[in-house]
Amino acid sequence: MPRNRARKDDNQTEIVEGLRKLGISVAITHQLGKGFPDIVCGYHGKNYMIEIKDGNKSPSQQKLSDDEIVFHDEWRGQIDIANSLDAAVGIIFKKNKR
Repeated sequence: MPRNRARKDDNQTEIVEGLRKLGISVAITHQLGKGFPDIVCGYHGKNYMIEIKDGNKSPSQQKLSDDEIVFHDEWRGQIDIANSLDAAVGIIFKKNKR
């Protein structure tokens, strides 16, 4: 059953604000739905697609939705999952090591 409105995870604002404070560009894209990741980040000329899950919820509540599973499986580029600001920062900086 398709959902009527994309929901924002409770920790999304904290993650977005934290990334922006570090000089990372962040586009909020959770409203696109159909499994598209919650945010797209830009840093040092590279883009990062990140699906946000709330780390304060149980593991079963952090699972990908059916649409997210399909999107992740079919996407031919980078996509990661973060459940905290530290995880999101780790994704971006780990992939930016020279």
